[in-house]
Amino acid sequence: MKFMLLALAMGSAALPAAASAQTAQAMVPMTGTRLDIRATGEVSRVPDVAIISAGVVTRQPTATAAIQQNATQMERVLAALKAAGVAERDIQTSSISLNPEYRYTEGQAPRLAGYTASNQVSIRFRDIRNTGKILDALVTEGANQINGPSLTIDKPDEALDEARTKALANGRARADFYARALGRRVVRLISVSEGGGNYPVPPMRVMMEARAANQSADTSIVPGEQKLQVNLSMVFEVQ
Repeated sequence: MKFMLLALAMGSAALPAAASAQTAQAMVPMTGTRLDIRATGEVSRVPDVAIISAGVVTRQPTATAAIQQNATQMERVLAALKAAGVAERDIQTSSISLNPEYRYTEGQAPRLAGYTASNQVSIRFRDIRNTGKILDALVTEGANQINGPSLTIDKPDEALDEARTKALANGRARADFYARALGRRVVRLISVSEGGGNYPVPPMRVMMEARAANQSADTSIVPGEQKLQVNLSMVFEVQ
C-alpha cells in the first residue's frame, strides 16, 4: 500500500515537470535578429455572379390603388425572372414601402396628392452573359427601378488560397533579400498572421428608369476581372 502511494506521488510530481519541459521547449528563445515582413499575395478572377436590385414604383391617388397596381406589376416581374431561369433562392425581397405624397403651395397647408408604393427585390444572376437580356425583359414587364450590378465571385476560397500561397512565397523571398543585404541568413519563421482576404468590387453602378418596350438596344454587362488579395504579417529570425 505504501509502495502504491509512493508511486502515485512520484507520478503526480512528474506531471508539472513534464508540462514545464514542454512549455520551455515551445518557447525557444530568439538568439538572432528579429525581422518583421508584410507580404501580399494577389490573383485575378473573372466575376461569375452579378447582384442587381430591381423593383416597381407606382403612384396612384389612393393607397389601395397604388398597392394593387404595384402588386400586379411585381407579379409580372417575378414571372419574367422565373421564366428566364432565375432560381427562387436567388430572388429576395429587400424592401416594401408605401408613402403619402403631398403638394405644397406657398401660404397654404400641404395637400395630399396621392400615394407611392415600392417593392424592391435583390437578384443574383449566375450567368452574367444573360444579365443584360434579363434586365431588358424586366423593364418590359414593369420594373421601373433597377440598381446595379455589383459583380462578385461566388466561391472565392480556392482563389484566396492561391493568393495565400503567393503571399507566403513573397514574404520568404523578401526576408531572404534583407538577410543577404545584411550579410546574414534566415534561420527560421517565427510566426504568420493573416490580415484578411478581400476582393474589391468595381464601382459599377447603373440606374435604369422605365423605357419604351419597343426599344431595340440591349443592355450589355462586361464582367472584366477582379483582384483577390491576402495580406500576411510574418516574423523571421536572421543570424
